[in-house]
Amino acid sequence: MNYVFHALKISEELLLCLVAPRVSMEFMLAIQTDTLPQTGLSYFAFRIAFQETLERICLAQQVGNYTAECFGFLTEVPFLRAVPPHVQLDLLAETWCKHASSEKFVANLVDESVIYAACETSARIVEQEPHVIARYLAGGPQQISPKPDSLLAGELRALHLNLASDGDFLMISQFEDMPPTEAAESKRQFGLDDDRFEVMFDVLGRWAMSHSFLQNQCGLMTKEEIVRTALELGVT
Repeated sequence: MNYVFHALKISEELLLCLVAPRVSMEFMLAIQTDTLPQTGLSYFAFRIAFQETLERICLAQQVGNYTAECFGFLTEVPFLRAVPPHVQLDLLAETWCKHASSEKFVANLVDESVIYAACETSARIVEQEPHVIARYLAGGPQQISPKPDSLLAGELRALHLNLASDGDFLMISQFEDMPPTEAAESKRQFGLDDDRFEVMFDVLGRWAMSHSFLQNQCGLMTKEEIVRTALELGVT
């Protein structure tokens, strides 16, 4: 599969990752009045979602049906099901980077979608494929070994449910098949702002990876894993 990437130099991106100052453990990704806590649980959700999607990309490439079906963690959000899996990883890394940053970021609807989808995907895997959890976590930047049981799945779902999100990213798909006038009236009744949805539509048109994809993985993946991911996705 030949992707259209910005010119990336793996060595430079990894150098930036390695020399970057240690991030603050303050909670820097704000969802309305709440913040996503920087805990082992949030790391678990992001990493499992990333690893599962990356593994499925590699398998799809091997059998030659990369574009044959929609897959990846973001399929949990109906409106974003058609986003290419490699772009899904890019979006996950972008949101992770905001979450791990020492600067304050206000989450947009794409960030909220990523958080929701990562939590739901990781909870589903805990419930349905607990045997893969240890493999997905092995060798990661954080050494955690939670017990993959119903309690953990519940905690992962609570991670996004406890945030002050209106869930607008889940509502947008219901307006797609409505006549424009009817859709506009429904949005008005729900108090939805079209400007907030713009980033969601922008994502649907993305195919190229962002220039910061590799650096954004810092703290979620190790140096060796970032290099391996770049090779697997054809980032050069």
